[in-house]
Amino acid sequence: MQLRKGKSLIRSALFPLFAPTGSTHADFAGERVQGKSGLGDYGDFVLMVDAMVGRVLQAVKESGEDENTIVVFTTDNGCSPAAGIKELIAQGHHPSSIFRGHKADLFDGGHRVPCIMRWPGGAKPHRVDQTVCLTDFYATFAALNGYTLNDTEGEDSYNLLPAIASEAEVAPIREATVHHSIAGQFTIRQGEWKLLLSPSSGGWSAPKLNDSTALASLPPVQLYNMKTDPSEQKNVEAQHPGKVAELRSLLVKYVEEGRSTPGKPQKNDGDYPWKQLNDVFIKK
Repeated sequence: MQLRKGKSLIRSALFPLFAPTGSTHADFAGERVQGKSGLGDYGDFVLMVDAMVGRVLQAVKESGEDENTIVVFTTDNGCSPAAGIKELIAQGHHPSSIFRGHKADLFDGGHRVPCIMRWPGGAKPHRVDQTVCLTDFYATFAALNGYTLNDTEGEDSYNLLPAIASEAEVAPIREATVHHSIAGQFTIRQGEWKLLLSPSSGGWSAPKLNDSTALASLPPVQLYNMKTDPSEQKNVEAQHPGKVAELRSLLVKYVEEGRSTPGKPQKNDGDYPWKQLNDVFIKK
């Protein structure tokens, strides 16, 4: 592998390791941590993950490759209701912090997750204050290896190296970010604005897709300013029809071009025209 440091290249062997754990997803706490957190099984799960990460970091250090090893700690979605969210909140722990919803939802409680990267030999500790996506690691690690993606690779993957390598604030790398709920409702986020393509959560929290009474009084889309309203409490779609149309058009562009990054348009795997866009957004 060739790791870039400044304008030079660090040549080394590539030893990728993906270390997933289901311990904060289901009943999986080991005997050594049971009852240690004071927050039930879920808190114990978190302690076990913390210990596992510590063992990985220690192994990297003992290998002698600490300076030249990139460690990424992240997760794929927010807290699951199976953790007992109400019980956790009653004990003073808010797993989604100030954010609305949880796993399976369109709301940020379902998608805003920790993302910590450690690379002693290539990046100094600093905070990156912009929206990135797990898909971006594809292009990022390709770039670290001196490889440029072609038009059929990583169509939704952005290279994060400028933000990782620079301690100074870097302009947003992603044009926009698209994600969806467990039921297949979509949202697009650009800068401070987030458009939800559903009147519901799209998932397991209220308002649910099957709650016809609640949905009957709600507009078909939701628009939130995530800078002033990070908890997604005030739907401002009626006040900003231009922003709704702008984000809708950008999503349509991504669907039609089969990608959200610059490059040659690609064919989507699914059927087109996309039913959700036809039903809710495209008015011709």
